[in-house]
Amino acid sequence: MLIRRKYIIILRVGIDIRRRIVNMNNNGIDYEKEFREFLAKDDHLGRMVRKRAEKYGNSKVAVRHKAFGEWEEYSWGKFSGLIDQCAMGLLEYGVKEREFVGMFSNNRVEWAITDYASFSIRACSVPVYQSNSADELKYIVNDCSIRILFVEKQEHYDKAMKILADAPSVEKIVIYDHRINYDKNDRRVVLFKDFLETGKKSSRGPELEKKLAEGKGDDLSTLIYTSGTTGVPKGVMLTHVNWMAMLFATGYHIPIVESDVNLAFLPLAHVFERAWSYFILCCNARVDYCHEAKPEVLMQFLAESRPHYMCSVPRLWEKVHAKVMDGISQAPGKKQKIFKWALEVGGQVAYLKRDMKRVPLGLKLKHKVADRLVLHKVRDLFGGRNKVFNCGGSAFSGEISEFFFRCGVMLLQGYGMTECFVISVANPTHNKFGTCGPVVPLMKVRISPEGEIQATSPSQTPGYWNNPGLTKELFTEDGWVKTGDVGIVDDEGYVIITDRIKDLFKTSGGKYVAPQQIETLLKENIFFEQVAAIGDGMKYVSALIVPSFEQLELYCKKNNIPFTSREDVIKRPEIIGLYRARIDARTESLGQVEKVKKFTLLAEEFSQETGELTPTFKIKRKVISNKYQDAISSMYVE
Repeated sequence: MLIRRKYIIILRVGIDIRRRIVNMNNNGIDYEKEFREFLAKDDHLGRMVRKRAEKYGNSKVAVRHKAFGEWEEYSWGKFSGLIDQCAMGLLEYGVKEREFVGMFSNNRVEWAITDYASFSIRACSVPVYQSNSADELKYIVNDCSIRILFVEKQEHYDKAMKILADAPSVEKIVIYDHRINYDKNDRRVVLFKDFLETGKKSSRGPELEKKLAEGKGDDLSTLIYTSGTTGVPKGVMLTHVNWMAMLFATGYHIPIVESDVNLAFLPLAHVFERAWSYFILCCNARVDYCHEAKPEVLMQFLAESRPHYMCSVPRLWEKVHAKVMDGISQAPGKKQKIFKWALEVGGQVAYLKRDMKRVPLGLKLKHKVADRLVLHKVRDLFGGRNKVFNCGGSAFSGEISEFFFRCGVMLLQGYGMTECFVISVANPTHNKFGTCGPVVPLMKVRISPEGEIQATSPSQTPGYWNNPGLTKELFTEDGWVKTGDVGIVDDEGYVIITDRIKDLFKTSGGKYVAPQQIETLLKENIFFEQVAAIGDGMKYVSALIVPSFEQLELYCKKNNIPFTSREDVIKRPEIIGLYRARIDARTESLGQVEKVKKFTLLAEEFSQETGELTPTFKIKRKVISNKYQDAISSMYVE
């Protein structure tokens, strides 16, 4: 669980914590030397796939997807060959070094092909979230002058065509999905298969080989536009060495083998999924791309892919945990006792294995029974052969993480940002619940006098594209990245995040409140879908709550509560009472100033389309405050 009263704690820890610099070089390992040796082997992503293609050819599958309903497999040889064709297609259409290639698409193999092809010719790839609006697309395209834009579905194509008149840099739109409706007479538009054919027929092979050989570690590889919770997106510049530092740091404690499978369901446009997918391929393992993050689609892919590894976000685990616990709460007393006993046994074994201690024979036998009765059912939800599932992106409950740990699901929380990749992450032998794990190799971390986490590493960005002012604001005078997050590093070197500095608010009584910890606590309950804590400059904390209407409907049917619509059900006294009781129960451990005094139930979810969410599903607090100003004001009427 996020620690309580965190901001106050930060103010109390004093000068020792503030001045302490944490790095992982104090364990006797010279990580910087090992990193230099690592770079001598691989310092450019464009060459990484080529090396593995030479090793495996067509004998091993590198990537798979189900873009057209059936699994398609791509061997290392085929994958590398298509990358070369795409790269030569880019050359044929005039893309030069350090020019920008955009990908506006869901996860699919063609996305990765385009990405690596851009690297191969020393160009820069620019991913765009598949859910971005036409206006957001236009901003990104014009900010970096994208030359060629790759799109996937009908909606992506339509948005791209809509902005063309105001996007003079775009010379070509390339369509991944040949089934969509497009203007076949528009010479600016070409199907991906025809684009590849152009590359296949090209005589620019020697030029490609020359560019690939000349690629340097400090080449600009990509721009990743941040989600923009507080303003317009910023293009984070990343070099190949930045990526390699991330790969080195991430993989140091994760023993991936060539037979492992990773399921990539988070958007590849986000640095988390993209970096982890690079890491998997760097380790010669396989990536399965999931084209949608909808729960029903994801569960199908989990059953079919049966991944050993997967990146994820807290909301997935919160919902699964809430559903399991709700089911157990309604089970007969005997089943509840068996469940509790199985979790206890599972925890005993998991802790011994984590600490690399022997599991006694008697406990092994108990664990077999517990696993047969309960534990395997939880693991089977995720394919049944998981090794490590990483979780990041927002605050996460240590209680939930430990629950899955006891079931045999190694769920490791991490912390990072686009501007410097992963800062800290748990690993199989260093996993402390309620924290974001220890600081990773090569990374140094310190806490400013204001409680801000600051970091420096070879993985950190050179800055923001075309924005020297914001670049200057990103760094301290001595070159450390200002994360904007409030947190501490405990005595064992584990990072604990409190909140975003900009999200912390102060009540009219002068008390600081971290809204994320309130929101995280409430979302652990199955009846809460989305929560926005309110209270800046106010007498007390209130909340806007989007119920889980699926669970609410079941509750109403079970308790014979009639309703005609969402708007109707959230006004019923029984339902308001239900939420009041659960809010009080979930926030019992908070300080008095942090407790939610009043709340408003909303009939419509926060969404990216309506502007309340970023593409990574973080809430935009200013947008929500403005949009629901009347509802918020009504909660402060005496």
